[in-house]
Amino acid sequence: MSGLNTKGTMGILRSGWSTEVGDYAIAGGWIEGGKALVVGDAAGGLYAFGGDSGETIWKQEGVHEGGMLACSIHPDGVVLATTGQDGRVLIWDATKGQIEKAIELGDGWVENVAWSPDGAWLAVSMSRKVYVFDADGSEVWCSDEHPSTISALAWSTSELATACYGQVSFFGAFSGKIQQRFEWKGSLVSMVLSPDGDVVACGSQDRSVHFWRRSTGEDSMMTGYPSKPSALAFDTRGLLLATGGGELVTMWSFKGNGPEGTRPHALSLHTLPVTTLSFAPNSMLLASGARDGSVAVWSLQSSGEGIPVGASVTTDAVSGLYWRPGNGALAGLDAQGGVTTWFVGP
Repeated sequence: MSGLNTKGTMGILRSGWSTEVGDYAIAGGWIEGGKALVVGDAAGGLYAFGGDSGETIWKQEGVHEGGMLACSIHPDGVVLATTGQDGRVLIWDATKGQIEKAIELGDGWVENVAWSPDGAWLAVSMSRKVYVFDADGSEVWCSDEHPSTISALAWSTSELATACYGQVSFFGAFSGKIQQRFEWKGSLVSMVLSPDGDVVACGSQDRSVHFWRRSTGEDSMMTGYPSKPSALAFDTRGLLLATGGGELVTMWSFKGNGPEGTRPHALSLHTLPVTTLSFAPNSMLLASGARDGSVAVWSLQSSGEGIPVGASVTTDAVSGLYWRPGNGALAGLDAQGGVTTWFVGP
C-alpha cells in the first residue's frame, strides 16, 4: 500500500510517497516523462506507480522465472526491457504493463540490459556473449565469447562497450565489429563512459578504478579504496567522476589536465559503503545511497568539492536512485522492497 513517506528528511529533500514491492527492489526508472515510476523486484515482479501519488497503476508478478536481474527504459519513456534468470528478454509497453516481445536466449542468466541513447538498439549480455537487437526486438548481431562473464554494458553514441575480466571492448552498434579494446589484468566489476564517449572508467575487484582515454590510448589508475568500487557516475558535462568503494563518495575532476596529478575530494556522510550514485541531468547535484540505508544529495563544484544539501533514510541498503525528469523528485529503491520518493526543492 502506498502512503506518505514519514521518514526523516533534511535540506532540499521533502517527504513524498512510499510503497513496497514483493521482494528486493532491483531496478527501475521513470516513464512517460515522470508520470510514473516502474520498479522490478528479485522475485520477478514488475510494478508501475503514479509519479505524484504512488498509487499502483499496474503490476505483473512472476514475469521472469527464478527472478528478475535488470531492466532498462527506452529513451521514449514508454517502452521497457527486462531480463532475468530464465534466459529471457522481455520488451514491454510500460504504460500498460503488457509484453510486446519475448526473446528466448536459452538457459542462463541475462544479467545486463541497456537501450542505446537514440533508442535504436537494445543490448543484453548472457554469460560471455553480448546480443544486440533492433527496436522491434529482432537480433542484429551476437558477439563471440568474451574471456569471462560480461560484468557491465555501456553505450556511446554509435558504439557498445562491454567489460569483463581482463578487458574492455568497443563494438560498432550495427556491425558488431570490434572497434577498440583495452586490456587490464584484473576483474572489472563496473563501468561508465563519459558523455562524449572518450573516457571509459571501470571499478576493479582489486579495489581500484582504472580508466582509459580512447582518443590517446592512455590509461591511469586510482587506488586506495577500502572495497571494490561498484558504483560509478559521470556528470552530464563529463567534468566529474563520482566513485564509491567505501563509505566516502570520492570525486575526481576531469577539468583541465585532471584527474592525473590531482587529489580527489571526499564527501563524507554515509556510515557503510556506497552502493549507488546518480547525477541529476544537466545539474551539479549528485545523489548517493549506501548499505546503511542513507541517501544524500550533494551540491558540487567543478573541482569536485561538495556539501550535502539534502539527506534521508530508507528501510535497508539502497539499491538504486533515479532522478525524475526535470529533477523535481528523486526515487530510491532498497533491499527490503521499499520504494521511497522525495520531492526536491527549497
